Amino acid sequence: MAKPADPIIELRGIAKQFGGVQALRGVDIRLFPGEVQALVGENGAGKSTLVKILAGIHKPDAGVMKMGGELVELRSPTQAQALGIAVVYQEPMLFPDLNIAENIFMGRHPRDRFGRVNWKRMYREVDQLLESLDVALSSRTPVQGLSVAEQQMVEIAKALSLQARVLVLDEPTAALSSHEVEELFAIVKQLRERGVAILFVSHRLEEVFRIADRVTVFRDGTHIITAPISEINTEEMIKHMVGRELSRLFPKGEAEIGEVALEVRHLTRAGVFADVNFQLRRGEILGFAGLVGAGRTEVARVLFGIDRAEGGEIWLKGKKVRIRSPQEAMDYGIAYVPEDRHLQGLVMNFSIATNITLPILQKVSRLGLVDPRKEQKIAAEHSRQLSIRSTGVEQLVNALSGGNQQKVVLSKWLATNPSVLILDEPTRGIDVGAKAEVHRIISDLAARGLAIILISSELPEVLAMADQVLVLHEGRVTGAFARSEATQERVMFAATGQDR
Repeated sequence: MAKPADPIIELRGIAKQFGGVQALRGVDIRLFPGEVQALVGENGAGKSTLVKILAGIHKPDAGVMKMGGELVELRSPTQAQALGIAVVYQEPMLFPDLNIAENIFMGRHPRDRFGRVNWKRMYREVDQLLESLDVALSSRTPVQGLSVAEQQMVEIAKALSLQARVLVLDEPTAALSSHEVEELFAIVKQLRERGVAILFVSHRLEEVFRIADRVTVFRDGTHIITAPISEINTEEMIKHMVGRELSRLFPKGEAEIGEVALEVRHLTRAGVFADVNFQLRRGEILGFAGLVGAGRTEVARVLFGIDRAEGGEIWLKGKKVRIRSPQEAMDYGIAYVPEDRHLQGLVMNFSIATNITLPILQKVSRLGLVDPRKEQKIAAEHSRQLSIRSTGVEQLVNALSGGNQQKVVLSKWLATNPSVLILDEPTRGIDVGAKAEVHRIISDLAARGLAIILISSELPEVLAMADQVLVLHEGRVTGAFARSEATQERVMFAATGQDR
């Protein structure tokens, strides 16, 4: 797509420092009408800082910003909105107790000539707005019951009601199903045709190649390159992001496959999944594939004792077992890394050491009191093994990057010395360089003899890392493939429940 001569917004030499950390170093970026520009980079590259500067939350220490060729200075989010800049964050920021129309017109309700709120006009305008976006929602629908995807649509509608000329989408697809992503992309394309300049911030490179016209890469707070999407490939983009060659994004090493560590026979949880069967051996990675809602996480929750099965059997090392709680699962040598590391995997305001030793408090305690030296020794050992980048094991985990937080979660469960490790979306929300590190760790753990279940919505990850692939659709196994047989087409066919 040929870009217009003049950008809607232009940032030159933008710098921002927080304490001793230089978040941005003289970066340049220009956004053009009718264009989707992707912004990519590792965690800590400066993407979020730039978004907050555009939103009027942070003021740059140096550099200039122009809109329509005129110098502007953003002092607040309200001013940014007034200038036509709207930001839609990964987690929508709406009032759950109000309806859609009330959220969209919050603080600026249309008034009649007597100064009263013109409810009829407000609902009519919002319904027209939603209809123009092909969003099948009513202006009177309460926000509380909406999905994340629907809330994002409301945020976009709000941006349009403000006559936004620049729309920033910050990791908009992280919590969406594949169907919801398609709906979002349809709206993005529609906005592009209307002449809106869109900045699309994402970790998902496959989506960047699908939706973007140009891509800008940040690394360590520095602008590295801006290029038309047609003139760059995945390998080049990754090299710019991490500053080094990634010979393999999925470093799957060889592992000796041993005896059966876990066997599941006809496992059933009514209304959730039914008749699930598989074997998992030492040194093997079993990939769980399927669309959102297929039942993959639900099977994992039963194996870890969070939920109970109503039928079927679980066998560990040739012995039939009943798992009624996570503690029993840990006693049997099962560890589970959940998909939401913030809510389920970590205590964010605790230190690295405290998080790592939480499941093994009895090992670091004496007479009911935690021995700090034991705690720090075990944490330091695991931190070293997984190359957790920090100022030390006393650092709070909320100060770590996403990739290092994920390593802390892995360390926490490896400290229990498991024989079966369940990884639920282990690379969700972390950058491509950190993904490669996590993949290397997974491969190394398999080589050490761990039996691993890898649940992932990223099909390339499953295909590259798994020795076997089990496909679920609506709670039933619809395909089981050896590594040599698993192709993207065959797995997707089974994931959509179609017979060949």
